[in-house]
Amino acid sequence: MILQIETATTSCSVALANNGKVLAFKEINARNIHAEVITVYIDELMAQTDSTYADLDAIAVSCGPGSYTGLRIGVSTAKGLCFALDKPLIAVPTLAAMAKGAVQNYTTDKDTLLCPMIDARRMEVYTAIYNAAGEVIKPVAAEIIDADSFSDILAENKVLFFGDGADKCRQALSHNPNATFLAGFENSAKHLTQIAADKFALADYEDVAYFEPYYLKDFIAGKKADS
Repeated sequence: MILQIETATTSCSVALANNGKVLAFKEINARNIHAEVITVYIDELMAQTDSTYADLDAIAVSCGPGSYTGLRIGVSTAKGLCFALDKPLIAVPTLAAMAKGAVQNYTTDKDTLLCPMIDARRMEVYTAIYNAAGEVIKPVAAEIIDADSFSDILAENKVLFFGDGADKCRQALSHNPNATFLAGFENSAKHLTQIAADKFALADYEDVAYFEPYYLKDFIAGKKADS
């Protein structure tokens, strides 16, 4: 049984999965609410499923890239539970989990490539490209999007763009007939399930004492700081 935590974007989401199947989940999409609700949601989830913390076999967390503050809250919560319960920590790359969520929950052509995007302010996004099997076609990077972005890949492939960074990129990329956009996609702890289960089967765990989120870029404090 794995407790799964997703806080890399404005979505604050927790899910409980057993043998690769989601038993229950609880989530909200709102800014600056993660610290307030994350532990409450976990307690409610455990009660809802008549589970105890001792029943857990591991804690999985979406590890980035994404919001600096959101990632810090999610990883700190996961690490705290791992220390308190003496359970292993599983790190799930956020963009890879998003790609799994798109394949599992939306109708996509098996030949269409998947491009999850996380808003990084202005016209920059954190992104990567995967095929339907979850294999990396273009590695994780911070990209400033313009009309020429992904032109080499779009020349030969259909690409589905989604995530909170994709909406602002629609105008720049929609001129290409191979670019399509998935509206309404929200990050969810449910999307961590397959990767977390696979990593658990391989005992692919993190060092709880030293693990840090994958921020991708250094945090810069200011009036428009990511939160």
